[in-house]
Amino acid sequence: MTQLNGVVRLLKTEHDRLSRQMRGISAALSAFGAAFGNTKTTTGRRKISVAGRAKIADAQRRRWAKLKGGSGPASVSPEKKNTTNRRTISAAGRKRIAAAQRARWAKLKANPKAT
Repeated sequence: MTQLNGVVRLLKTEHDRLSRQMRGISAALSAFGAAFGNTKTTTGRRKISVAGRAKIADAQRRRWAKLKGGSGPASVSPEKKNTTNRRTISAAGRKRIAAAQRARWAKLKANPKAT
């Protein structure tokens, strides 16, 4: 039993020693944390100015123009979009498509079980 009391006493002294060390480490961490730990690290996206975005957009427009073989405008405002490259269909073509679609619907309505 005396040996058990000695072991318990050694464990208590070891516990006290480790507790003092942990308090010292905690104090050091709080001191250093106050000096160095409060720097905010940004994990979000970086912000870019409007002028920077305009420069990037202008550069991309130039790259696309070079790729497509044109000389490309210096900058294109949203009001002055290039609409000359858009494909359009003539009125006669639209009428042919509409007539063909009406014929398909008439055929389907005449024989609804054909599908």
